[in-house]
Amino acid sequence: MAELPLDPQLSKMLINSPEYNCSEEIVNIVASMSVPQLFMRPRENAKAADEAKAKFADETSDHITLLNAYASYEEVPFDERKQWCWDNFINDRSISSAESVKKQLRGIMTRLDIPLLTCRGAKGQYDTNSIRMALTCAMYMQVAYLQRSGSYLTVKDNQIVYIHPSSSISNKPEWVLYEEFALTSKNYIRTVTTTRGEWLVEMAPHYFDLENFPECEAKDA
Repeated sequence: MAELPLDPQLSKMLINSPEYNCSEEIVNIVASMSVPQLFMRPRENAKAADEAKAKFADETSDHITLLNAYASYEEVPFDERKQWCWDNFINDRSISSAESVKKQLRGIMTRLDIPLLTCRGAKGQYDTNSIRMALTCAMYMQVAYLQRSGSYLTVKDNQIVYIHPSSSISNKPEWVLYEEFALTSKNYIRTVTTTRGEWLVEMAPHYFDLENFPECEAKDA
C-alpha cells in the first residue's frame, strides 16, 4: 500500500481489485477520483449538463458513472477530445490529469505484479457487481443505512445524511457507501455506490462485529 501514492483505502482497493477481476476498471475509477470533479454543471446550462451526464449514468453507482465517462473519453480520437469534453460538460483539464494518474498507477501496479484484469464483457458491458464488491472491500468504513424515515444513518457514528442531488442513484437502496461527506444546508454524502449488508459482514467481519455495534436499524438488518 505504501508503494502507491494514494489514500490507504484507494491503495487497498487497487491491490484487492484482481480478486474481483476488475483491476482495469478500478484503476480508471481511482484515477478519476484523484482529480477535481470531472462533471461540470454551469448554472446557466444546468439542464443540458444533466442530460449529458445522464448518458454515462449508472443507477447503482456514481463510481461506475465516472468509469463510463472516462471509458467513453478514451475511445475518442485524440484531436477530438477537447470538443467532446465541451459537448459533454466534462472538465477537460481534470480528465486529462486522470489519464496521467492512470498511466502512473498502471506502471506501479505492473512493477508490483498486481494483475491488470477486466470485467468488461464482449458486448462492452461491465460486471457491475464485481466493481461494487471491489469498492466495498476498501470503503466499508464509509457506509450508510436507509432509515424508515427516508434519510440515511452513517454506520457506527450514527450521523443523519442524505444522498447528494447530483448522484446518479435515483432510488433509495438499503445500503450505500460513499466517498465524501459534505456539510452544507444538509449533511450530504457524495460519490455514492450501492452495496449489500452480506458483503460488508463477509469482507470486514472485524469492523461489523455485532457485539460492539451501536444500537440502530443497521444492526437489526
